[in-house]
Formats: sequence, C-alpha cells, structure tokens
Amino acid sequence: MTDCIIIGGGIIGMLTARELRAAGLAVTLLERGETGQESSWAGGGILSPLYPWRYPTCVTELARWSQQGYEALAERLGEDTGIDPQWTPSGLLILDTEEQPQALEWAERLDRRVEVVDRTRIAELEPALANPPERALWLPEVAQVRSPRMVAALRVDLDRKDVELREHAEVRKILAAGQRITGVQTTEGTLEAERVVVCAGAWTAGLLGQIGEVIQVQPVRGQMLLFGAEPGIVSRIVLDRGHYVIPRRDGNLLMGSTLEYTGFHKETTDEALAQLSAIAVNRFPVLKDYPITRQWAGLRPGSPQGIPYIGPFPGIEGLYVNSGHFRNGVVLSPASARLLADLVLDRPPIVPSEPYGVKAHRG
Repeated sequence: MTDCIIIGGGIIGMLTARELRAAGLAVTLLERGETGQESSWAGGGILSPLYPWRYPTCVTELARWSQQGYEALAERLGEDTGIDPQWTPSGLLILDTEEQPQALEWAERLDRRVEVVDRTRIAELEPALANPPERALWLPEVAQVRSPRMVAALRVDLDRKDVELREHAEVRKILAAGQRITGVQTTEGTLEAERVVVCAGAWTAGLLGQIGEVIQVQPVRGQMLLFGAEPGIVSRIVLDRGHYVIPRRDGNLLMGSTLEYTGFHKETTDEALAQLSAIAVNRFPVLKDYPITRQWAGLRPGSPQGIPYIGPFPGIEGLYVNSGHFRNGVVLSPASARLLADLVLDRPPIVPSEPYGVKAHRG
C-alpha cells in the first residue's frame, strides 16, 4: 500500500507529489490522461497574477513565496532532467492604467516593484508596440517559464525520484470507511492508501462531491494562439485589457486569452481565433507578417476570487485538496505544494493556512 495517492498530474499534482516524496513518503500519482497535458500545458507561464492588486492578500502571499524560489527550482529541474523550463525575467508591461492608484498602494504595502513609465520609456521597453499610451505600469521583477517544458521536466524528475506514475488511470470514486480515507477506485481497479490528495483541476468538484461537501471549482475555457515569429520582435510580457503577449526565447509569441464559461468543452473556435489575432496585430503590427502556427484551449479550475482550496477535506480524515488556482496555477504551484505538504505532515506552514480552507469564506 502506498503512503499517499495524488489525483491529478498537472503542475499542482506533480509538485505536490515531489514535496511529499522529498519528505520520505511513498507516493502514487494518478492521471486520467497524460501528465501535464491539461491546463498546466495550455497556460502561458507568467509568474505573476495578472493585475496582482486585484487579488486577496492570501493569493499574493502564495505568489511571493513561489516567485522567490522559482529560478532555483527551474535551474535544478533543468540540471537534473536535461529539460530547461526556460525561466526568463521578461518583466510585465501593463498598458491599461485606470487602476494605477490601487497598483501603487499594493506595491507600497507589500514591498513589490511597480513603476509608472511614460511613452518614451514604453518605446524603449517595447519598440514594436504601436501607439503606446502616455503612461503604463512596469513590473520589472515578473518572470515566466515555458509551461510545456516545466511539466515535462517535472515528469522526468518524478520518475527519477521513484514516484509511481499511472497515466490513463481515471479515478471513478474516492473510498472511505466511516470518516477515514481508505483509497480510490480507478479504471484499473482499487488502490489503497491512508492519504489521498485531490489535485484534479477543473474536475475536482465532481470527485469531491461524491463523498462530501461540494467545493466551488468550475471549468473556465481559455483559448490561445501562437505566432511563429523571430527572437527580438517582442521582448516583454505585455498586458492590456486582460489580453497578453508572451515572448518565448525562440521568438514564438503566445497571445491569450479568452475567459469562457462553457463547461467541459475544450474545443477551439473561429471567433476566438479572429478576436485574438486582431488584438495581437493591432498591438504589434509587425505580427501581420508572421503566421499563426497553433491555436489551443485549456480548462482552468475557476474559484471564487481565485483563492485556491489547500488543506484537509472536512469530515474525512486523510483526504486533502489542492485545487482551484484559476489563472494562477503555474505561479502559485510551488507554494501550494509546499503548504499542502506542511499540512499533511503536520509541519509549521509556510503561510497561514486558514484562508485556503474548504470552509473559508471566499466572498
């Protein structure tokens, strides 16, 4: 019998498995498809919440803890696996400045760097940007990782650390005897464990609803495009009206994203293709000369105020949840995994855990 079962092989589930394995537990990770191929793969990899001052302080605390160690984590994974997650300090340039007072107050209160830059400085930061506004907000400390490479590196790393990975093993039911977890029933049979951690992303609520209280996690589709450009065309992450352009090291540019409450439908649409491509070319006219090489969609695990659920599931001893990170799964994942491990192992938590509890008020 394994010590702990992790349900869900996205970045949250894999980093949670990594943390628990580092503490000496025998860990089995179950993934309904292939590891890292849902929202973790689809995400842009920006290592900051968009418009971070809009989020509760508890989200900022997880983001800050993760940001402080992300470069070292990416370097270690690259060295150990041969797959470089491409941590890159691109900085984040935000063109819509209606919330400048809130942004500056947030930065001063939490000791974060936010600069108000004028049109000349904007042009220096991003020369290809058309019609730069009179001012913008510049967050120079924001970095990114290339999400597909990050999850690929984690997959190899878990293999090296003897975490048992079972792909195409869908969990049909969480099993308990009275008020104690006993394991899970999967498409491959029953697996026993004294601890089960649900990191199933958009599918979390459905699983937990079979056994107890339904949590507020729902799928939110996000569609994105990839332009096959050249290095140096765009060098900063640029955000405006909720849409962003992310430059990769190889020159490819990611344009995202939509926010669509369409249930578990993950299809791409012509409407999103037209909308996102028009925004990208309007913002960076040079992109009209480069092809759109890919369009894809992912299902984010939406939650009230974007506050994830991290901790024990009430009424069932040995059952835990680590889900509901909405648009911030990649940036919050290291801190979320460490916090969950702290709670499982009864260690002092890295941040106060109460705001992430299943029964915590989320507005």
